[in-house]
Amino acid sequence: MENLTIGTRIKHEIFGQGIICAIGIQAYSISFFEGGLREVDRSDEIEIVERIETPANMVNYQEVEEMLTNLMEKFGGLQNEIELGDRWDGGILVLEPKDENLQVKEIPIDTFFHKIVMVRDRLRVLEQNINSHKVLTDADKVGLQQYISRIYGSLTTFNVLFKHKEDHFVGEGRRKA
Repeated sequence: MENLTIGTRIKHEIFGQGIICAIGIQAYSISFFEGGLREVDRSDEIEIVERIETPANMVNYQEVEEMLTNLMEKFGGLQNEIELGDRWDGGILVLEPKDENLQVKEIPIDTFFHKIVMVRDRLRVLEQNINSHKVLTDADKVGLQQYISRIYGSLTTFNVLFKHKEDHFVGEGRRKA
């Protein structure tokens, strides 16, 4: 079905005539004259009674999707899939305490790896928030960035888990611009 706009009058074979009130990703919210407000799948057959054209200054769904995707990529919401090194697939991380009375802890390596990747992604978001902060001085931003770089350096031990070198943690003095 074509994209319809808010305010367009329609006729649905089951619910009768109505007006589109809201547009969702998969459904229209339509106020039917006889049946009240209902969600109707965008793929349903709907007859257009009176079309309302989209004002020239409005954005369409594809433009909103593109803007959101760009924002999520910029601020860390969408990351490329980070892969665990092949040699670790199906592996288990074993934590064995010195005290024999305590229980050994086994963690699937992919679970541990996922948590390491989450730490890295959250550090990246923190960096972006620091850089775009409106109140921090440039000196404050530099100081916090240096601290984050040292954190990355501390995490380089876990680089052995990554499949691709470009996904590695890079410490202070070796950071990419």
